[in-house]
Amino acid sequence: QVQLQESGPGLVKPSQTLSLTCSVSGDSITTDNYYYMWIRQPPGKGLEWVGYMLNRGGTHYSPSLKSRASISRDTSKNQFTLQLSSVTPEDTAVYYCVRGSGSPIDWGQGTQVTVSS
Repeated sequence: QVQLQESGPGLVKPSQTLSLTCSVSGDSITTDNYYYMWIRQPPGKGLEWVGYMLNRGGTHYSPSLKSRASISRDTSKNQFTLQLSSVTPEDTAVYYCVRGSGSPIDWGQGTQVTVSS
């Protein structure tokens, strides 16, 4: 069974860079036909996709976040990372890492990130 676990700071100051890591167990992040995605949910709002990485390393980002988001991976650790620069309080959300093939399949438990001075 594939499990995903997010980690990172719960509090980030405005204008700083948010960095989150997703540790994956149960399968390699390079397995064919799967993608790994970051999704967030701001308080009182719906789910919003941030970006995703394909098994071969290609990345795609939400148009609204493309200028600030970057997804990378460490295949030796079976982890992938989200960096979101120049954060504002509007980036406050629960961030989830997700594995999918077509539709999302496996979700991490989510991690709360608050942007505040």
